[in-house]
Amino acid sequence: MYRLAADVFNDTAMIFDCLSPALPKALRVTLLSFSSVLRALCGVAAGSSKASLSAHFAKWGNLGELNAQPEPSLTVKQKDSSQETIISLMGMLAGSIVVSYVSSPIATWSCLIVLLSIHLAMNHAAVRAVSLHSLNRQRANIVLSNLLVDNKVMTPEEVSSQERIFEWDGALRWRGSSPFAKATIGVNLLSLLKTLAPAHTVTGAIRDGDLILERLVRIYSHEDFLVWYDSPKRSVYIVLKGQASAKAQLKAWALALWGAHRFGKQYATGANTENLLQLLEMTLRDISNRWDDSIERIRAAGWDIDIANLETSSGSRIRVTTESLQTMSKKKD
Repeated sequence: MYRLAADVFNDTAMIFDCLSPALPKALRVTLLSFSSVLRALCGVAAGSSKASLSAHFAKWGNLGELNAQPEPSLTVKQKDSSQETIISLMGMLAGSIVVSYVSSPIATWSCLIVLLSIHLAMNHAAVRAVSLHSLNRQRANIVLSNLLVDNKVMTPEEVSSQERIFEWDGALRWRGSSPFAKATIGVNLLSLLKTLAPAHTVTGAIRDGDLILERLVRIYSHEDFLVWYDSPKRSVYIVLKGQASAKAQLKAWALALWGAHRFGKQYATGANTENLLQLLEMTLRDISNRWDDSIERIRAAGWDIDIANLETSSGSRIRVTTESLQTMSKKKD
């Protein structure tokens, strides 16, 4: 997504640069400033996505060799940076030839639009051809939903054909359907508490949510996360514990996906808190009974489950101690 977005930013900046001479001075400065902003966004998006794509192509951990400039004696090993340099030189040569035949404004704009269209089309085909082996949110939706329904694990190549380049962050889809909920992983405990009970308008204190939180802690006492579904907002909140691994995050996402899907089918008209807690507990039991076998099948299909790509922003962790559990037990007694 960010690799293609970088090309869109860069091509839009080129169009703005070509439009600027026809505008008054004040508008020209504004347009050129906006063009510079787009180029800066292009540099950030392209640089960050290039790192992930390079890591994908370095199948034996040879990331340094992949990006290195080859020595003259190693011309057989075509490296990424050298390919870009050669392509840029070829583009400059072709541009010099084309410019000598283009003189009128109509021909210039026609040439520009055609070349930019070809550029975006080729980049779109390029990113569609990549089959990443890590599970981000969208790929996890596709793999897990098909696994839970058909008991079949899709390969990275099969998922790539169904994957959307531009996707809403955190959208939950069931086998490619329209988004039915949104999930956020790595949220802090305060965000979870605000969904359990309303905060005081003056002090901001949150009361009456401790009983629900206690139930959640007990339900997920043997897991490295907490999962809660906010039915009015159709949002799933995943709170991670300090020791949560990439495998635990994937399991939490599976619970969020399947739990939200089952909630929508069983309680389309609404449900109380007790119904929701029972559904979460039942979903956890069903997933846990088949999780070890499922995770091995996912790994055997070619997926790298040791890469944590589900958490896309800076998240937080909680720590549940034995003393806190004992305190909850005393309160309950």
